[in-house]
Amino acid sequence: MTAWDEHVTAALLGTERRDPPVLAEAPGGRDGDGDRAGRLLDQAALLAVRRRAGQVPSGAAPEPVALAPVEDVPAVPRAAAARLRRILGGEQIRVLPEWLDAAAARGLRVPAQSLPELLERGRSDRMLRPSIARACGRRGVWLALQNTDWAYLVGSGDDPGGGPEVWETGTRNRRVAYLTMLRETEPERARELLQGTWAKEPAPDRAAFIATFAHGLSLDDEEFLEEALGDRGKDVRQIASDLLARMPGSAYGERMAARARACLTAEERTVQGRRQTWIRVEPPHAHDEDLARDGVPFHPTGSFAPRGGGSPVGTRAAWLREILARTPLSAWTELLGLPPMEIVCLPVADSDGRDVHIGWARAALGQRDTGWARALLRGGVMVDEPEALADLLSVLPGPERDPAAADLIRWVEGRPGLLRVLERVPGPWAGPLAAAVVATLSASAESPTRRDEHLITQLCRLADQRLDPAAAARLAALGPAAPRAVTDLIATLRFRDEMLKELDQ
Repeated sequence: MTAWDEHVTAALLGTERRDPPVLAEAPGGRDGDGDRAGRLLDQAALLAVRRRAGQVPSGAAPEPVALAPVEDVPAVPRAAAARLRRILGGEQIRVLPEWLDAAAARGLRVPAQSLPELLERGRSDRMLRPSIARACGRRGVWLALQNTDWAYLVGSGDDPGGGPEVWETGTRNRRVAYLTMLRETEPERARELLQGTWAKEPAPDRAAFIATFAHGLSLDDEEFLEEALGDRGKDVRQIASDLLARMPGSAYGERMAARARACLTAEERTVQGRRQTWIRVEPPHAHDEDLARDGVPFHPTGSFAPRGGGSPVGTRAAWLREILARTPLSAWTELLGLPPMEIVCLPVADSDGRDVHIGWARAALGQRDTGWARALLRGGVMVDEPEALADLLSVLPGPERDPAAADLIRWVEGRPGLLRVLERVPGPWAGPLAAAVVATLSASAESPTRRDEHLITQLCRLADQRLDPAAAARLAALGPAAPRAVTDLIATLRFRDEMLKELDQ
């Protein structure tokens, strides 16, 4: 009987009935007296290690794993690494995307010790994956290749990993990443690749691939996108029409401009002895196949509704908005001979102008037209749908965004649309915008009604990830009587402030 068998027998019968053998090489092995059960366990551990160390693997030798690559960027400072462990442990977990993006922006990477837990978290949180890809470093990608559960990381960032073979053998995400990268440098080559496999791709993949044409979009893509307007996939048709609407000089834009000029006409009127230009509005009366092919859907009367709620928009008014949103804005400066600011301020006959301005706002957003965005934010009349104005903030140059957002918040303050507007204002909220948000919170917290309590809770939830951390000092002035949501916001802002300072050490 082997020593292992003797130990197993002693364990089954009990050390009171069977004294386990003594191993001289075990701790305390030369002394057979004392705690028998403890000696059994110590010696069994020693024997288990000995058995495993001497085991010969069966079959062919396993293929060796490639060594982890050498990192080319430094890891975050020690204090920042410790805070990351706290975040991954559940403390202020919502700031994790900001931590990752801030680290990547500073040319730093996640320390190797935190990679497994971070990659596991990205498994269930798809929104987190791009941030992980930017900050995980080369070793993070290497680690993801060793575990199929983490393979999502390969191709989830800007670099799909691999060469041209990715297009033939990669997952959808990796192929999208490869096509996006190619569109940035060789848009014609990317288009040729997609044309070669287009007929064989499923509709969801076709939609994902054609969306990459937003990068490097030019008139060279027009023929392919025009053909895609007849695709059997609804999403493919919609994306193709959206891209054509952004393409200056396209036949699609000319078609839409012709429809739009039939809906909006300029007329001269005399008001109080002065000649003025007015805009007369005549929404389209019918919907045909050509209009549907160009991306304007047909819906029964009353089925269109504003994004923020409210009464439904009439079918003809909704068609008008869609047509204007897809019309080149240059059509109006050419037709009226006026700059955007003056056009926005023109009176609209027999209408309050909301449908016209909403259509123009959507066009300015799609065409990324700074002049029109600036004019609509200053002179727009979209009282019922201020979200359309909030979307335009992203079109403005950086220095103009915060002041314009602050003006917009002051304009909608007291209306139900405030939260809907702020949801569309990306962070960071700094300068005049931060001051406006703090003023709104302070005013609501002084003597809150039930409606104010809801506003405070929701606004604090938005602000904890977007508001400039320096605003914590101003909010702290509310004192101990501040609502719980505000005190939680202050704690988060201070946490973020310390977090960003640690990354700069």
